Amino acid sequence: MNGHTFAAPADSNSTLADFGQDPLWLIIIKVIGVFGFLVVMTLFSIVFERKVVGRMQNRIGPNRTGPWGTLQSLADGIKLAFKEEIIPVLADKPVYWIAPVLSVVPAFLAFSVVPFGPVVSMFGRHTPLQLTDLPVGVLVIFACSSLGVYGIVLSGWASGSTYPLLGGLRSAAQMISYEVAMGLSMVAVFLYAGTMSTSGIVGAQKHLWNVIPLVVSFGVYCISMIGETNRAPFDLPEAESELVGGFHTEYSSMKFALFFLAEYINMVTVSALATTLFLGGWHAPFGIVSIWGGANSGWWPFVWFTVKVVLFIFGFVWLRGTLPRLRYDQFMHLGWKVLIPVNLVWILAITTMRVLGDRGTNRLVVAGVVLIPVLIGISLYTVLDVKKQARIEAAEAVTEAEAAALPLTFPIPPMDLVVPHSPRLVLAEASAATLPETARSTEGGRPDV
Repeated sequence: MNGHTFAAPADSNSTLADFGQDPLWLIIIKVIGVFGFLVVMTLFSIVFERKVVGRMQNRIGPNRTGPWGTLQSLADGIKLAFKEEIIPVLADKPVYWIAPVLSVVPAFLAFSVVPFGPVVSMFGRHTPLQLTDLPVGVLVIFACSSLGVYGIVLSGWASGSTYPLLGGLRSAAQMISYEVAMGLSMVAVFLYAGTMSTSGIVGAQKHLWNVIPLVVSFGVYCISMIGETNRAPFDLPEAESELVGGFHTEYSSMKFALFFLAEYINMVTVSALATTLFLGGWHAPFGIVSIWGGANSGWWPFVWFTVKVVLFIFGFVWLRGTLPRLRYDQFMHLGWKVLIPVNLVWILAITTMRVLGDRGTNRLVVAGVVLIPVLIGISLYTVLDVKKQARIEAAEAVTEAEAAALPLTFPIPPMDLVVPHSPRLVLAEASAATLPETARSTEGGRPDV
């Protein structure tokens, strides 16, 4: 008999064997559900961001469209759909059209392997609250989120304008830099959980979330996901003070709306991945299970998952309302000279702990021997790097002050300056002086032959 026809036990963690058994109609329902979740989360995130930033800036925020302004994002979407579309004359039309699609489609595909909850009952059939899963499920999310950069780069190149091209090039460099750090932060999770399956990683966090033993990886991932999504203070590809609108300067109407949609879906995607990797996925927060035994059964895990994702989105909004945009050299320095070296040292530490743990060494001894020196080394490296940057900035400030104290260095013409005549005028005057001597006029003004 098929085991899927029986009632699912409480806190039923799904495994890879549970996937690929759903009928077609149930798969279609799941696809529609994932699509609806992303669209609703996008509409919510836009209003949520404007409301929170408004409160941070002592403003009310949107309050006219719908109850308490909750329909403002829906009104913005309708407005964008009916706006006039302007295509630059020099644009490469096929690439210009396909670039927004390349940005938004991978954003939707990434959620196909995100676990929303355990095995639940859906229309009389028990199925995992997840569209599908693979032995390398996390890499699928990582690959889909990385494909979005192609849409950004192609949109900048196809617009036929300087500022979008600069924004696209910035985005390419930014994605490459911070994808490396993000990928390395996931390696520690794979080593600790022993799997790259999203459902397997969530199941491994049933008793202890990865954020506690892998706090360094969690910090690096949180910084990298901001750079990956081009959000403030890492929104350099669309810096309005430098590049007007960045890569989407020449886009309007629905094409601009697709870029807008892709940005917020990517926010939800990296937040969901952070929840899956480090915050226990759909598992209830600590303490709730001891009070309420059914917190991790049924549809309640979907609520815990959504709350965790919203907390990460609040972090995005908080950073946007708090921190100014980084300089590009500071941004690249953080990615290549801080996050990547810290990640590599941390992976070595986690690997050492894993090997010693497999050999039966006491975990407290392993933590004391490995983690404490590594954390001290990372802290010293960070402090020394901050001091080095402070010295460089102080030297730059002194140089700028000395330059400002000097008299004006641009050339000033003397008062008795004699401006030389233009060679063209000199030749014209010489020709005019010799013309009466050589030319002999006759009647009608023609020279004698």
